Amino acid sequence: MRALFALMAMTAALPATAPAFAQDDFNLPADFGVRAPIDLGSGAELGSGTASYFSREIAGNRTANGETCDPDTLTAAHRTAPFGSRMRVTNLATGQSVIVRINDRGPFARGRIIDVSHAAARAIGMHRTGTARVSLALLVD
Repeated sequence: MRALFALMAMTAALPATAPAFAQDDFNLPADFGVRAPIDLGSGAELGSGTASYFSREIAGNRTANGETCDPDTLTAAHRTAPFGSRMRVTNLATGQSVIVRINDRGPFARGRIIDVSHAAARAIGMHRTGTARVSLALLVD
């Protein structure tokens, strides 16, 4: 309890507003920290790698964004793509592609870049093999 009162006394002694600093105070270039906007276009290529699909056994479980997992929807799990974003997944062996919506995080297996639903795996012809080499393109509305 004594530590709490000491902490409260220290914070009460701090100034109510932080001092304002100008960029020149630090001798930084004028464009320091400014990034040019990234133009993703209508189908920004994210690269290629191995895709897998999640089995029907996890149907009904919650995904990372809180939805119920449904293997019959065109959804996928990606490590970094924003939830709700759409991605074109193209099977490099067959040339077939499908557009999926990202609603989960993963895959967590080494060397995999995306986990697609069973419906998406069927659409690109990888449901029998389990994995496939694919290319990914993020679609921007």
